[in-house]
Amino acid sequence: MTPSNDYDPRDPHAMTRRQLLRHSAWFGAAVGLSVVGGEVISQVAGTMARADSTPRPELRFAQLSDSHLGFQGPANTDVTDTFAEAIGQINALGYTPDFVIHTGDLTHLATPEQFDQVKQMLTQTNTPHVFTVPGEHDSIDDAGQKYRAAFGAGTRGDGWYSFDIAGVHVIALVNTLNLNLLGHLGQDQLEFIRKDVAPLSSDTPIIVFSHIPLFAMYPDWGWGTDDATQALSYLRRFASVTCLNGHVHQLFTKTEGNITFHSGTTTAYPLPHPGDGPAPKPVTIPAGKLHDALGIREVSFVRGQQQLAIRERPLK
Repeated sequence: MTPSNDYDPRDPHAMTRRQLLRHSAWFGAAVGLSVVGGEVISQVAGTMARADSTPRPELRFAQLSDSHLGFQGPANTDVTDTFAEAIGQINALGYTPDFVIHTGDLTHLATPEQFDQVKQMLTQTNTPHVFTVPGEHDSIDDAGQKYRAAFGAGTRGDGWYSFDIAGVHVIALVNTLNLNLLGHLGQDQLEFIRKDVAPLSSDTPIIVFSHIPLFAMYPDWGWGTDDATQALSYLRRFASVTCLNGHVHQLFTKTEGNITFHSGTTTAYPLPHPGDGPAPKPVTIPAGKLHDALGIREVSFVRGQQQLAIRERPLK
């Protein structure tokens, strides 16, 4: 089996800057947004996804991303503090999430001290389980060895794995190694995905999380994964597939058939919108506005509903 490389900027499915601008507030048309009490609430199929208007979810979890502990710069002079605020926000949700995921770039320079600091801070999260995947900043000089020493227990290959919870199948992928501009999964991981989902019934809800997007958000900046088409081909038969990622430091949603992609925000610093400038460098915004660009995400699954409910919570 040869991995496909369909995420070329010339590909009709690749997102251009003009197309991105059509997505109001950088979100796809499939999920509308409202601001209620300072929170961004997703709406699926015209129904606001709120705890007081839907059945109690069978599964609730939170997403953190791109904490970049160790970053030093004017875009955020204290990334440790804003990461601690994000953890505090999870702990103040009013319920205990079934788990928390961190979608990569836990650290900025992949030092043992930074990994230890992240690990210690994550133990303060009010949840039974924390699951992570590495970002490219977590594997700067050693192909992810220090990351796996800290967070790789029970994983396979370069750190990928899967698990089942509340009738949902969750797959954690690593697409930040062997980079050639775009993210890359590789043959071993593609084979893992194929075998992993083969026994599942087609009505099993699937959640996939990775650091780099599994769709061509902006290939010129490496915001896509070169062999994701092959991976996603194994998921097309499932009724509901949700892909969560970090890396781009901003909210974005795109739907392709049964698969919905949600890029998450960061707890560290914003990046420019695709095409704004020559490269995705940290953006410095007024200090009073920084928290509006940072945040966490809540995800809920209610049996019988095809799509998961997403709630974005900026730091307060």
